[in-house]
Amino acid sequence: MSNGSSQAPGRSLFGRFNGLLARILCVLLAIAVGILVIPVSLQVFSRFTALIPHYIWTEEMARFLLVWMIMLGAMLGVREGNHFVVDVWPDLPPRAQAALDLFGNLCVGIFAGVLLVWGWEFTDFAWYRISELAELPLWTIHIAWPVSGAVWLLFVAQRIAGNLRTLVTGQA
Repeated sequence: MSNGSSQAPGRSLFGRFNGLLARILCVLLAIAVGILVIPVSLQVFSRFTALIPHYIWTEEMARFLLVWMIMLGAMLGVREGNHFVVDVWPDLPPRAQAALDLFGNLCVGIFAGVLLVWGWEFTDFAWYRISELAELPLWTIHIAWPVSGAVWLLFVAQRIAGNLRTLVTGQA
């Protein structure tokens, strides 16, 4: 998968929607990183100083935020087309590169479907459960998988459309 050369961002309503979604995901990722600093700092300071008490909820909150950060980053990686890329081929002509990218995007799409379908079952399993320490609803962490699958499908659909356009027209 190339670095977005075979997609036409912003040309269509779908492209603009995906662009807006990507910007929202970037903001959410920055917020998650910023919030993660708080429980991790509390953990570090409480372990090595006597200034603050040992909070139990900080470990679970850090774990929840870490999972969401990973999934948000993966969503953005799929959008940019560089999350699952290993460059082993030399520079190829646009149609050959688009065909190779199309295969990779179809594989990502299949995996996104798996995340969506089985991720929803995973979330359904945790719908009425709560975490042990912080008593947070577990669905809030489990739902990261089907949400990721759905967003990956949106982003990969745009990339596939770009691949198909390049295959038909021969222009990147």
